[in-house]
Formats: sequence, C-alpha cells, structure tokens
Amino acid sequence: MALAKVNPNLIVVNISGNAVAMPWKDEVPAIIQAWFLGSEAGNSLASILTGEINPSGKLPFTFPASLEDVGAHKLGEYPGVKRMDESGIWDEKYNESIFVGYRWTDKEKAKPLFPFGHGMSYTTFKYGKAKINKKEMQAGETLTVTVPITNTGKREGAEVVQLYIRDEKSSLPRPVKELKGFYKVKLTPGETQEVTFTIDEKALSFFDDKRHAWIAEPGKFEAIIAASATDIKTKVSFILEDESLLD
Repeated sequence: MALAKVNPNLIVVNISGNAVAMPWKDEVPAIIQAWFLGSEAGNSLASILTGEINPSGKLPFTFPASLEDVGAHKLGEYPGVKRMDESGIWDEKYNESIFVGYRWTDKEKAKPLFPFGHGMSYTTFKYGKAKINKKEMQAGETLTVTVPITNTGKREGAEVVQLYIRDEKSSLPRPVKELKGFYKVKLTPGETQEVTFTIDEKALSFFDDKRHAWIAEPGKFEAIIAASATDIKTKVSFILEDESLLD
C-alpha cells in the first residue's frame, strides 16, 4: 500500500457490509471496520479516532483470509448452477452442512484474517481461571461457569466475554465448539468483575434429523471462555450424566 509507505501512522477505515480482502493488513497499524454508519458516520468515526469513545464491538462473523477458506467456495458450491428454465434463479448446494463461519475454520484448521468475535479496545483485559459449580449435571439441571475479568489498562472499557461448548464425543458430526452465550462487562481501570454463564441441557443439544428432535447425549463436555473464536482464555470440563445409569 503506497499510502502506508508515506505515512506509517495510517489508519484504514473500511466501510462495507461484509468481509473484504486485506493484503495490506500487516502494513498498517490500525483498521476500523465501520460497516454502514448512515448520517452519523462522521461523528461516530471521529469519536473513535480521537479516543472520545473506547470501542468494544466484536465481529459477528469470520473474515476469511481467502475465498478458498470459505466452505462454499472450497467445495465448489458457489455460485451454483442456473436453472434450465432460465428463470434467473440459481440452484445452490450447501454441502458444508452446519460447518459455516468459525465452525468451518475450526474444522479445516484454517487461520482466518479476523476470527468471529474479534475486536480490540483502547484498554486491555485479563481473564482469570474459569470455575464451575459442579463437575456433573443430570438432564433437566443447570450448572454455572464463572470467570473473573480485569481491566489491566488505563482507560474504562467494555469486553465481550464469549462462552463456547465442546462436545468431546457425539454420534453425529458436531462443530469443534459452538457459541452458547456472551456477555459485555464494563470495567474501570484496575477493576475486576466476575462473569457468570448458566449452562442447561439445551446448550448441550444438537438436532437429530432422523429422530426429528433435539438430543443431549451423555458424556464429557468443555465450557470454553474466549475473547474470540480463536482467542481461548480458559476452559473447564464437566459431564452430562446418563440417566439410565442412575439409581
């Protein structure tokens, strides 16, 4: 990027509704994903750029490093085949099944340009060790996972803490991990707060198309606390008990 060679302090503001290629990413010190801000674009961007507001947004989807890292492209599904009746409608297959976004990059072990849930701040946050209130749960019960979050910087800011669940063994294919909750916590410099997530049977379930029902299979699970889909901070294991083995 020619501008970056002239000014090493160049900030790129990207206005788009989707991911774009950024071959120059490592040549600039800062990138702001602005989406479509409407009539208040100038004021909102000025507030961020001058530091009046401390950003705390997180990406709602994965920015792939290349089209080949997107399932629809890698599997040859996009753009599909035009219908024979020349209706202008395209028939597209979805052979990636449930493995889209961060689920696809996890499965393929692909490094994204920016992961789902990514976002930076003018302050920094430290995640403590996750604690669980019990190691085993039965169908119909809940358990809680608690993690302390500390603002280790010099400015007040907010962090979006994310909870993912991993099923270590399943009778049907499942993602490596699945987002099951998130919570935005606002902290002053040096302040620590505990963030708590409640996990129920629904958070452990998957849809079985043959049985046409949501199923939570007994076994071992992981509760994963992360700052993004690739920035895992702490995790803890627990077991969903098999009711048939209980007295």
